[in-house]
Parts: sequence; structure tokens; C-alpha cells
Amino acid sequence: MFTVLAAITLLPALLGMLGDKVLSKKQRRQRAMGLILPETTAGSLWARWAQLPLKAPRTTAVVALALLAALAAPALSMRVGNSDASSDPAGSPTREYYDLMAPAFGEGVDAGLVLVAEVPDAAAATAFNHLAAQLPDVAGVASVQAAPAEAGQPVAIAAVVPTTSAQTAETQDLVDALRTDVIPAAESGTGLQVYVGGETATNVDIAEALMGKLPLYLGLVALLGFVLLVVAFRSILVPLVGALTNLLTLAVGLGAITAIFQLGWGSGLLGVGSGAPIMYIVPVIIVGVMFGLSMDYQVFLVSRMHEEWVHTRDNARAVRVGVAETGRVIATAATIMLAVFASFGFSGERIVSAIGIGLAIAVLVDAFLVRLTLVPALMRLLGKRNWSYPRWADRITPHLSVEGAMETTAGTAGADEHARLVGAGAGPGDRYLD
Repeated sequence: MFTVLAAITLLPALLGMLGDKVLSKKQRRQRAMGLILPETTAGSLWARWAQLPLKAPRTTAVVALALLAALAAPALSMRVGNSDASSDPAGSPTREYYDLMAPAFGEGVDAGLVLVAEVPDAAAATAFNHLAAQLPDVAGVASVQAAPAEAGQPVAIAAVVPTTSAQTAETQDLVDALRTDVIPAAESGTGLQVYVGGETATNVDIAEALMGKLPLYLGLVALLGFVLLVVAFRSILVPLVGALTNLLTLAVGLGAITAIFQLGWGSGLLGVGSGAPIMYIVPVIIVGVMFGLSMDYQVFLVSRMHEEWVHTRDNARAVRVGVAETGRVIATAATIMLAVFASFGFSGERIVSAIGIGLAIAVLVDAFLVRLTLVPALMRLLGKRNWSYPRWADRITPHLSVEGAMETTAGTAGADEHARLVGAGAGPGDRYLD
């Protein structure tokens, strides 16, 4: 919030105080003579880059989508949970503790489950004792400790040690089996009520709750992005492309952390040990941060395209100029964020490293593969339909101009002069200093 306030108050004030000093000496001389700024992006790297989606939009879009799908594919197998000492780096104190305890007491020594039962009567006490006697025979149970429930005892407790560590899918399956099959069968026909708790069961519950809401979370992110871009650009297809590509970027970020930190493809190089489930806070942070960054890059790119479209009504030119003139800004911003995020990847802490690497890969892919390659290719294929907007929607949509209002006399004159310059052969990067 304070960053936004500073950007719309302090920054304009400082620029107003500095005046022409923000321009180079050459630009100030040209402004004094009323000349058009001669700097053009015609021969720049990003002007050449912009030719790729314009000349071969279908091929560019297909290749980009294939790469994004490959990078995002591991996210389909993502497991959310809490890692345990079995996946810590070899030689660390926690891993040495696990390596010492596991052979003696079993891999599930630190993954204990606590069964707490309400025992209202003698029949319930008998049912609990019967359940405690059956638990050692349940697949995945290593040992059970439970004092016999007696008549008049309102609460009974049993401690269950799994055969596998807390982070494994087998332990999660055991928790689900106890809750859905074993315990309901023991409770049937009695007043017995048994609850499965403990740290391991709590982590399973949190993971399942998060994964159950993740599709809704992603859907809300896409919807909010769509609505904001509709209001900004008064278009349907441009916001739709933006929302869908945002989801692709988020999927790539989740796929990256799944491949590296869950499947273990290179996690040892980061000093965080072997593969383990993804801590539930990591997807939430990656989705939230990357939504903001990808929306920023989309607005940078499309606002310049829209400005050129308003002036020339030439979609191909609008796409080319948008990429050529915003490519350096987007690339620079992404490089800065890449350096910041990647630095966290080598912290040696699994959660911090996962957040840093996930964001670093996502921002890199979003800037160069999505915003500056895939989006221009799609907008080139869509043509003038990019800027179509239903009349009924136009009447109810608030008016918001990202580039600044064009309805004023000065703005209209500027647009007419720009069109004259285009006809005279001015380059795509030519603009006024005023």
C-alpha cells in the first residue's frame, strides 16, 4: 500500500521538482528546439525480437505453449505437506538423529498418531478396547499403545506409530484409512467417537484443505485479472489472454518447485536434502506474488500496444511497437526480480529455497516466454478482434485510461500529428518530448 502511495504522490512530485533534469543533455536540446525525440527502437534487440511472433505467430505460439506445458507438467503430481528429518541433508544434526532412531524404533518414530475417544458407556469402552486390539493388524501400523478403557471412563487414548515417516504418501493413506474404514467400523452400533489427531494428522488435514481450495484460489486470481484488464483496456480477448497466461505462469512456478523439491531433481545442489512434499505455505506465496508481477508485465506490454492501436488502428504495428518499446523495461524488471528471488534459493532452508526458486523460475518464464513471446503471437493471430468490445458492456464498464485520457483537444491533436508522422515514415519508437 505504501509503495503505491509513494508511486502516485512522492514520485510525481520529485519528477516535477527535477523537471527537464530527468532528460539527457541531448534530449533537452531537442526539446528546446521542439524536435521529435529521435531515439527509436527500430534497430534494437527487442525490435528484432518482436519480428518473431509477427512473422511466424502460429509456430511461435505452439512452441511456447509446448515449453510451458512441459515446465508445468510436474505440478499435476504435487503433494502438499510437511517434510521431516528423513529428507534433511546428509550430515545435518536432524538427519543424523533420524538415521540413529529409525533403525531402532522404525521410520515412523516421529510420525505418531493420537487416537482420542469419547467413551460414554460400557459398550463404547468395549468397542474401543476391541479397536485397540485390531490396530496392530492394520496395514501401515508399526505399534500401538493404549490403556484398556473401563466403565465410567469418559475419555480413552491410543498412540499409533506408523511404519513409514510422516512425509510419505503411505502415512497419509494410513490416516485416511483409519478415518474412513477402521474407526467407523469400530464405532458402528455404539456411542463411541474416535478422533485421529497429532502433528502428522494435522499436517495431512491442512494439506488436504489447501489442495481442495487451490483450484478456487487460482480461479479467483484469473477472474480478478480478467476483470481488471477489461476495465483498463475495454476488450474481451486481451483480458482473456492475460488471465489464461497468468494461470500458465502460476502452473510453471508450481511445476518447478514440484520437480526440484518434491521429486528431488537437483534439490541436493541447493543444500536442502532429498525430495519431500511441498510445504503448504509455498504455493500460496508463489501464486500471490506471481499474480502481481505477471499482471504488471501484462499491463506494461498491452498498454503500449493499446496506445499504438488507438493512434493507428493497425494491430500488427501495435503488437510490434508494444514489444519493441516495453521489452527492455520488462526484461530489466524481470532480471532484477530473478536476482532477488534466486538469492533465496541458496539459503539452505527448504521453505525459503522453494519460495525463492519457484518465484525465480516463474518470473523468468513469465517475462521472456509468456509476455514477450506467447502473448504477442496470440495477439497477432487474433488481429483486430483483440480490441473488440460489446456495446452493452461498454455502457456499464467504468472508463479508465491506463495511458491517459485521449479525449482532450491536446490529446486529439497529438494523435493526429502522430498519424501524420506515421504516414511520413516515423519509426515505431518516435514520440514527443512534450
